[in-house]
Amino acid sequence: MDSRPVKSRQKRDKRQSGRPRRQTAAPAKGADVFETAISRVVRACCRRPFLVLAVAALATLAAVLFTYEKFAINTDTSEFISSKLPWRQREIQLDAAFPQQVDTLLVVVDGKTPELAADAADKLGSALQGRDHIQAVYGEEINRFFDKNGLLYLSLDEVKTTTDQLIRAQPFLGTLAADPTLRGLAEALGFIPAGVKEGQISLKDFATPLINLSTAIDDRPDSISWTELMTGEPPAARELRRFIRVKPVLDYDDLEPGANASETIRKTASELGLTPDKGVTVRLTGQVAMADEEFASVADGALRNLLLTLSAVLLLLWIGLRSGRIIFAVVVCLLVGLALTAAVGLALVGSLNLISVAFAVLFVGIGVDFGIQVAVRYRRERHLNSDLQGALGAAASAIAKPLALAAAATAAGFFAFLPSDYVGISELGLIAGVGMIIAFIISLTLLPALLSLLRPPAEHHAIGYRGLAPVDRFTARHRIPLLVLIAVAVVAGLPLFNYLKFDFNPINLRNSSVESVTTFLDLSKDPTTTPNVINVLAPSLREANDLAQRLNKLPEVSETATLQSFVPGDQEQKLAVIADAASLLDPTLNVAETKPTPSDEDTRKALSTAADAFQKLDQTDDRAVGVKIANSLKALTEASEAKRAAVETALLSGLKLRLQQIRSSLHPESVSLDNLPKELTQDWIAKDGRARVEVRPKGNQNDNETMARFASAVLKVAPEATGMPILIQESAKTIVRAFIYAVALALLCITALLFIVLRSTRDVLLTLVPLLIAGIVTLELTVLFGVPLNFANIIALPLLLGVGVAFKIYYVLAWREGETNLLSSALTRAVFFSALTTATAFASLWLSNHPGTSSMGKLLSLSLLTTFVAAVLIQPILMGPPRRAKTG
Repeated sequence: MDSRPVKSRQKRDKRQSGRPRRQTAAPAKGADVFETAISRVVRACCRRPFLVLAVAALATLAAVLFTYEKFAINTDTSEFISSKLPWRQREIQLDAAFPQQVDTLLVVVDGKTPELAADAADKLGSALQGRDHIQAVYGEEINRFFDKNGLLYLSLDEVKTTTDQLIRAQPFLGTLAADPTLRGLAEALGFIPAGVKEGQISLKDFATPLINLSTAIDDRPDSISWTELMTGEPPAARELRRFIRVKPVLDYDDLEPGANASETIRKTASELGLTPDKGVTVRLTGQVAMADEEFASVADGALRNLLLTLSAVLLLLWIGLRSGRIIFAVVVCLLVGLALTAAVGLALVGSLNLISVAFAVLFVGIGVDFGIQVAVRYRRERHLNSDLQGALGAAASAIAKPLALAAAATAAGFFAFLPSDYVGISELGLIAGVGMIIAFIISLTLLPALLSLLRPPAEHHAIGYRGLAPVDRFTARHRIPLLVLIAVAVVAGLPLFNYLKFDFNPINLRNSSVESVTTFLDLSKDPTTTPNVINVLAPSLREANDLAQRLNKLPEVSETATLQSFVPGDQEQKLAVIADAASLLDPTLNVAETKPTPSDEDTRKALSTAADAFQKLDQTDDRAVGVKIANSLKALTEASEAKRAAVETALLSGLKLRLQQIRSSLHPESVSLDNLPKELTQDWIAKDGRARVEVRPKGNQNDNETMARFASAVLKVAPEATGMPILIQESAKTIVRAFIYAVALALLCITALLFIVLRSTRDVLLTLVPLLIAGIVTLELTVLFGVPLNFANIIALPLLLGVGVAFKIYYVLAWREGETNLLSSALTRAVFFSALTTATAFASLWLSNHPGTSSMGKLLSLSLLTTFVAAVLIQPILMGPPRRAKTG
C-alpha cells in the first residue's frame, strides 16, 4: 500500500497543529440580531453560490444593456446650478431676450495688417454661411457698416487728423489708384524722396513704414500695412482684429457638443488660406469653444490614467491579499457594483453631467474598501479556521456591524449633497451614495459566494503587521505625552488659516494652454473686448440710457453702452470735414480708367528709378532708411520675373482693399437709430422692446476683489443686473454655501448614526475627534503645499467626513470588542491597503490634464492621507486600552 497519502495527511495535520483552530458554531443566543442576520445571509450565499452568481450575472447584464441604451452626458455647464435661484433667473431672462448671443462660437481673426484682417474676416464670414453644423453667422453686416461710417466714431480732432493725412498722401494714392501694380507702387514711392529734396516732407516721418515695406519686399510681402504706408501712422491694435460670431448646431449627446462646428470653421479657414504663414491667425473662443476644450482636457490622457490606476490597484490588491482567487473575486464584485451603480444612477438622474460622471472614480476608490475589509477579515478567520464556509460566516459576523456602519456613514456623506442648489454635485451625491449601498450588499452576498466557489487555499500565516507591535506598546506607554504633542502640533498650525485661499476665478480651473482660454485671456486684456461685462435689461431704450448715465458715475465702472452709444456725436461737423476731404480726393481715387498692365521691363525701370532716388538722398540722420529701401528695390529689380510677380500679388492685394475702404469711408451717411445695422440693433434691443445696458469694469479684471467690488456696486444701482462678474460671485456664494450645508448635514447625520449604533457620547467623540483633526490638518496642509480651495476640489471636504469616518468606525468597534495592539492587527492591514487603493484611484484625477480635475485629485489624496494617519495613529492613542479584554 502506498504510504504517500498518509504522509501527506500527517504533514498537513502537523502544519495545522501550529496555528489556532476554531470550531464552526452557530451564533450565540446573545449575539447581535444584525450580525446574526448578516451571518445567515452570507451562509445562504455560500450554500447556493451558483444561484447568487446567476442573479448577479443577470442583474449585471441588464444593467449594462440599460446603460448602453440610456447613457447620456449633459455637457451644458449652465445647468450645474439650480435655475430657480434669483441670479440664475436673471441670466435666463437675458438669454431668452437675446438668444442669438447664447451658445455661440466667437471667431477671432487677427491679421498682420488691417487689410489682411478685414479681407480674411470678410472671406471667412461669407464662406461659413450655409455650411454644415452652422446655424447662423453674424458680423458681416456690422463690419461693412463700420468700414463705411468708421470715421464718424472718431473724435472731431481725430477726423481732421485722419483726413489731413489722406490729403497729404494724395499724390501717392492717386498714382496707386491709376496704376495698382508694382510699377505704380515704385512710382508712388518716388514722391517721397522728391518731397524730401524739396523740403516739403521729412524722411523721418516715413521711416517706420519704409522700413516695414523694405522688410516686406525682402522677406514677407504680406506684412505691409497700407494704412501705415499712406499715413505714416502705425495701425491701432483694434484695426488688426476682426470678429465673427457663429451660432453652431450643438449636439449635447456628444462630449464636445460644438466640435463639428469648430472643425467646420477651422477647415474653411484652411481652405481659404487663412493661416499664420499667410499673415492671418484664426482662433476660436466663446462659451461653446471653451466648454468643448475643457471636456477635451478632461478626456485627454483619461484612458492612460485609467489603465495606470487599474494596474496600480491590482498590484496593491496582490500585495494586500496575496491570493489571485481572492483578488479575482474582489475585482468581479467591483465591476458588478460599478455596472449596477451606473444603471441605477442613470435611472435616477436621466443623464450624467461633467461632475456626476466622477462617480466611477469615487466608486472604485471607496467601494473597493468594503471588498478589502471582507477579504482581509476572511483571511484572518481562515487562518484560525480551516473550514472555508465557517471562516466566511465568522468573518461576516465580525465585519457586519462595522461594514454596515461605514457604508451608512459614507453614503450619508454623499447624500448630504442632495439638498444643494449645486445640481451637478447633488446628482453626484445621489449616485455615489446609492453606489455605497450597492457595494455593501455585493460585498456580503456576491463576494462570499465567489470565494466559496473559487475556494482559495487556507492561510498559514497570521494576518497583520507583527512588526508594529513595539509601536503599539510605545504608544500605550506614552499615550498622554503623545496626545499633548498632537494637540500642540494641530494648534500650532491654526495661524495658517489666515493664509487659506479660495480661488473664485473659474478660468483658473481651465487648461490655460488651449486655444479658447488663451484667446479669452487675450481679449480680457483689452477694455473694448473684455468678456467681463455686466448686462442690465431695461424696459425701454430711454430707461436704458438713463440707467447707463447713473452707472457711469460709479468709480468701479469704466464705461457703459446702450444702442444709443452707436449714434456718434458731432455728426454735422464731422460730415463736413469728411466731405471736404472727399471733394479733393475723389478725383484722385476714382480714376476713369487705370493704366495698361506694364511689361516686366517697365516694372524693372520704375523700381530702379525709385531705388536711385532713395540712394541719392544725402540727409545724414535718415540716410540709413533711404539706403535700406533703396537696396530692397534694387534687389527686386535684379530678381527673377517670378519673384517680382509674387511680390506684386502679395503686396497689392491689400492695396486694392485699402483703396476701396478709403473710398467707402469718405462717403459716410448720417447715422441714427433707424439706420443702424439690423444685426447690431438686435444685439441691443429685444423683440419685446426691452433694451440692454452693457457695463464695463475699471481696474484689474483678473483680480477677484476688484471684480467683486464692481459687481456689488452695479447691483446696488441695478439689482436686476447679470453678467460674468456677477455670475462668478453669485455662483461662488452658492457653491460655498452648498458645501457648508453639506458638511454640516453630513456631520449631523453621521453623528446621529453613531449615537444610534454606539449609544455612547464618549465613543461618538472618540470617532469624530480624529476626523475633525484630519479636516483641520488637511486645510493647514493646503496652505503649506500651495493648493488653494476652488469650486472643483472643495468636494473633498464633505467626502472626508464620509470616507474618514469609515476607517475610524472599524477601529472604534474593534476597540469596543476588546481588541488590543490595533496597529499590528489584521484591521490595520485592511485599512492600510484600502487607503492605498482609494488614494490610487484619486491619484488618477490628480494626473488629469484638466487643472480643475487635477486639483480635485490633489485635495482628495491629501485629505485621505490625513484621514488615514488620524485613524491608524491618532485613533488608537486617543482611545487607550479597551474597557474589557477580548475573550475567546
